[in-house]
Amino acid sequence: MTQMSAVLAKLETTYATDAVPTGAANAIVCSEPQFELVYDSKERNVLRTHFGAQQAMHNTRFAKVSFDVEIAPSGVAGTAPAFSPLLRACALSETITVTTRVEYAPITLSQESASIYYYLDGVLHKLLGAMGTVELGANEGEIPVLKFQFTGIDGGIVEGALPNQTLTAWKTPQLISGAVLKFGGTYSAGVLTGGTAFPSRGLSLNLGNDIKPRRMLANGNGYSSSGQAVNAMGRKASGSVQIELTAAQEVALIADINGSVLASMSFEHGSVAGSKTLIHCPSVQRLSPKRADYEGVAQLGLDLALQPVSGNDELRLVFS
Repeated sequence: MTQMSAVLAKLETTYATDAVPTGAANAIVCSEPQFELVYDSKERNVLRTHFGAQQAMHNTRFAKVSFDVEIAPSGVAGTAPAFSPLLRACALSETITVTTRVEYAPITLSQESASIYYYLDGVLHKLLGAMGTVELGANEGEIPVLKFQFTGIDGGIVEGALPNQTLTAWKTPQLISGAVLKFGGTYSAGVLTGGTAFPSRGLSLNLGNDIKPRRMLANGNGYSSSGQAVNAMGRKASGSVQIELTAAQEVALIADINGSVLASMSFEHGSVAGSKTLIHCPSVQRLSPKRADYEGVAQLGLDLALQPVSGNDELRLVFS
């Protein structure tokens, strides 16, 4: 039964060495899990006296798993959310300010990897050295979600009963309601200052990590014993919004778009300490304006290209 499934994830101390996640400490509350094996295969091409397919020889194997996680902070300001290991395995750094906030920002070096176990109906699939990317959806009236996609070295398949899971660290999310989207303004030490708020339908972001599996005749220097590795080899963060504007605001915005003017952007959700989510992007290019309709009201849809300012700073995700 597809309902009989579970996902566990734990950060690795040594790349591609099984961190052995457990149901008691590393269970993930998620939905829509998907799994696939990816083979590096070479087909034989020997001479024969007849037509027909030739045998394919399998070399290395990688595995992919994807799933959705609800965005619900820990409930205690300065305590990392339960999905922290997943964010860190998506080339994001974690900075904890005790009793205040937890911040995540993109990194280029010192990437972390995870061991991910996927149980389905009596079978356990393992991903080792897994790294991924993530999309964020925070749309009005909906449950905010993080859509994770991980690629890892195939760690094998065995029979495995569903583990007992401890899920107390996972909190109930808040529907997106009363969230504030702004263009302009600055962020410092957990506080947003300035900016102009716009009525919106919410925000979608894509971290855009370029996850590359690699194969070498190697053991060490970041490769597994079988000479395999997975890393984020690039990043192109993007997003989209749908906003409602006055005539004057629309004229000014289109002028900014035509002039390739960059602007900061922020999104705030939640008002209770320990349950607040803040997203800040210091330099956003707004692209491809398009007409949109919402219940008979004219709105404007925009694509977003998130630009770094000093490097590794195009996006900041804050829980406080």
